[in-house]
Amino acid sequence: MTTTLNIKNMVCSRCIRVVREELTSLGLNVQSVMLGEAVVEGDHLDRTALKERLHASGFELLETDAAKLVETIKTLIIELVQSEDLSEMHENLSGIIAKRVGRDIGRDYATLSHLFSSVEAVTIERYCILQKIERAKELLTYGERTVSEISYSLGYSSPAHLSRQFKQETGFTPSECKRSRVYQHRVPLEEIGQTTGVRTEVRP
Repeated sequence: MTTTLNIKNMVCSRCIRVVREELTSLGLNVQSVMLGEAVVEGDHLDRTALKERLHASGFELLETDAAKLVETIKTLIIELVQSEDLSEMHENLSGIIAKRVGRDIGRDYATLSHLFSSVEAVTIERYCILQKIERAKELLTYGERTVSEISYSLGYSSPAHLSRQFKQETGFTPSECKRSRVYQHRVPLEEIGQTTGVRTEVRP
């Protein structure tokens, strides 16, 4: 018998490693860990201890079906943006979510969108934009790609489209950030959508 645990704020491979370590430290036999989910042996778990241990490391054990579903959508968006899977990034977001999330549970995109907004107080579309802007900031920091290359990898129709959204969120265009000594505060992926804007800072 195994139990599947749905866990909030898992956004990278390091999170997977930390969650595995925390569950193992509780004496659990961990079968698998992936973004947003862990499978452990047994069905009589000390959920209080689980919540406390995960919370101490910045994670949250999800209990309600709505919270689990929203986290699944967030994890999918993060994976798409971070992996830059061009075959999907240039598809319609609503179609991807309906196919990858809604089909298995018999819910259409409109229903999923309403649920997401009611739980997160931000739309799926805006959440995706904020994730893309954060990824663009990261890639600009590396200085290895042009703005055009970054825009294409993130599914924008043109560099101008990325520049407009980037400036709306940060106050600067991507090119201005590359040319000047203006640096963008990076927002942790798990906090995106919880902030009202993307903060900026000018360093001397």
